[in-house]
Amino acid sequence: MINREWHLLSRPVGWPKSEDFGLVEAEVPEPGEGQVLVRNKYLSVDPYMRGRMSAAKSYAAPFELGKVMQGGAVGEVVASNAEGVSVGDHLLHFFGWREYAALDPQHAVKVSADAAPLSTYLGVLGMPGLTAYAGLLRVADFKEGDTVFVSGAAGAVGSQVGQIAKLKGAARVIGSAGSDEKVKLLTDEYGFDAAFNYKSGPVAEQLHAAAPDGIDVYFDNVGGDHLEAAIGSLNQGGRIAICGMISVYNNTEPAPGPRNLARLIQTRGRMEGFLVSDHNDLQQQFVAEAAPWIASGRLKYQETVVEGIENNLEAFLGVLRGDNTGKMIVKL
Repeated sequence: MINREWHLLSRPVGWPKSEDFGLVEAEVPEPGEGQVLVRNKYLSVDPYMRGRMSAAKSYAAPFELGKVMQGGAVGEVVASNAEGVSVGDHLLHFFGWREYAALDPQHAVKVSADAAPLSTYLGVLGMPGLTAYAGLLRVADFKEGDTVFVSGAAGAVGSQVGQIAKLKGAARVIGSAGSDEKVKLLTDEYGFDAAFNYKSGPVAEQLHAAAPDGIDVYFDNVGGDHLEAAIGSLNQGGRIAICGMISVYNNTEPAPGPRNLARLIQTRGRMEGFLVSDHNDLQQQFVAEAAPWIASGRLKYQETVVEGIENNLEAFLGVLRGDNTGKMIVKL
């Protein structure tokens, strides 16, 4: 049996290119003592993976050259040498970018296909959902009545941030997105009070028009001109949660910082970066609160699904381009 898996062949400079990667055929691994063999069904591609393709020091070890990459995945157990895990069980784990994975179930979580579609454990009920929940409620210290601005608001994380803010009593929620279709989705489907296409004009001007009385919370997925605009609109005591800065991930030169950081002094504002892994203690609370919202239709989500392991790289590049609406998923 053949196991197709994606290897990093060289470290990308600027935008990743196809020659930086290789789809390699290998033997399906044999599970060792205490391990299981999982046939992956859904793979996740996420912006943070771009950072792991670099050798620069970061919060996670870089992908190793010539070896299979990693990422979130959900699959079915097809062989088990582990007590408590049976053939047919479904596991959420971190051995993506491949068709089959042999792993220790201690590094995986059982999930139920009856409770929710398997793909949702990579999106709305998974890491992106917890990122939105923890970043908004804990890091940004959201309070009822806040005005909230979310960049990259049609993505897997941003769309959940805006909806959770509304469910928690935000006075006003504004989102930015990269197309008029996504803007319409934010207001018509996700319940944002206002949204704008950042390609249609200066972000600062469009944000001021959408929030003339300023913002109390900014959830940053983009960085760059969005961050500068948010600082410019920040109310006294405002909070900024830095989740990602996708606008600079492929830069070959350092990006200029916001030119108005001194405004944080005037507003007594706070800006804090975070990693979702720092907030895993909120996982059960998040699922307990989010699952009923999803079941009742109050928390909506979308997925962009790409078929086939051979298209995993293109799906990842699509995330960097902003091609996806909601969570980008690769279905095997």
